[in-house]
Amino acid sequence: MRPCTSVWHSRGRACLRLRAVELPGWKTKLSWVAAVLLAVLFLASGLWKITDTQAWAQRITQLMLPGALGVPLALVVGIAETFGAVLILVPRFRRWGAILIGLLLIAFIGYFALHYSALRGADCSCFPWIKRAVGPQFFLGDLAMLALAVLAGWWSTPSGTLRSMIVIAGAVVVFALVSYGVNEVRQNGTRAPATIVVEGQPYDLTHGKYFLFFFNPACTHCFESAQRMARFDWGPTRVVVVPVEMPQYAPQFLADTGLKAVITPDFDLLKRTFRYTAYPFGVAVDKGREKAVLARFDETEPAATLRRLGFVK
Repeated sequence: MRPCTSVWHSRGRACLRLRAVELPGWKTKLSWVAAVLLAVLFLASGLWKITDTQAWAQRITQLMLPGALGVPLALVVGIAETFGAVLILVPRFRRWGAILIGLLLIAFIGYFALHYSALRGADCSCFPWIKRAVGPQFFLGDLAMLALAVLAGWWSTPSGTLRSMIVIAGAVVVFALVSYGVNEVRQNGTRAPATIVVEGQPYDLTHGKYFLFFFNPACTHCFESAQRMARFDWGPTRVVVVPVEMPQYAPQFLADTGLKAVITPDFDLLKRTFRYTAYPFGVAVDKGREKAVLARFDETEPAATLRRLGFVK
């Protein structure tokens, strides 16, 4: 490129600005590497939350946050992560993307540090292919990503105009809301299998009301949820529990929680039918048809929804 030899008027000022933003090649390459790594991680994490919001709502409630915040927070975080990943890939928006991702990481680190004693060892797998638990390695990983965000943003060109960023943000929000709406529609009115296996015999699901409870006998949240449901007045509704893991401990689980229910080993069949996400998970079935999917289990749910549907008194 021809060097600047003059600073006269606007042409000279533009030339000086161009030279001011030029960076050595190795800095530009390092900025790109950091940006691409973060974009891959946060795009996967954000899209996972957007396309599987109910499962993430459950994960959020297991991290000491109110159940009512589960779905809204999963959508907001998923949108922010996806938006940040898109921005950091575009050179003229990279600095804004790095700032957004950096703020998200700082918020994550701060929250888990504040509740470390209660959440230590809890599952925090934000990325589909990486299993993580709250502990020293969790903080080291987030600090490493924070360093990548600093590298990507520090050695980037000045950010572009806000108008294009607003368009990108709008597109991400629309995609998230449409995806959530489609998933909700798909999980409404599904036909249940005519029969499942209970104690080695066919068990009819086409007559009357049934509540299917997916759980893990070793899950503390499942145990507490079952204890609360044991106090419900179920009336004619029959409860069927579906162990997701360690089915051999299901009878002891029922004995310890006091929940009156029958056990089915047909997890794979029911998982495919009702688009199971993560335990604890419930499905209200009336006359062979799904009436509601319940992914929130806390002091108010699923009691409120089951009462509204007439499954408990």
